[in-house]
Amino acid sequence: MSTGVLPHNLDPVRNAPEVISPRTEGVDRGKKMRIYRREGVGHVWLLSPLLRTLEVYRLEGGRWVLLETYEEDAKARAEPFDTVELDLAAIWTR
Repeated sequence: MSTGVLPHNLDPVRNAPEVISPRTEGVDRGKKMRIYRREGVGHVWLLSPLLRTLEVYRLEGGRWVLLETYEEDAKARAEPFDTVELDLAAIWTR
């Protein structure tokens, strides 16, 4: 019987996707990353439609570790949702 509670590493509150733009990039990479670290967010995804990249970060020992940068039309399996394949090409065409 399911309790309806997600494991800590899959809790959407503990994982933050950010769509960055030239106007907000400084805040997204600076202030927001510091807030996410302070609050114990486990993973951050920085998605850049302009550069067509997805950067995946994991919080380890109080520091952000860049796990992978996916580019262009890659098929991404990104932590903590790496059981699901993301087709970046489909994202860029929207």
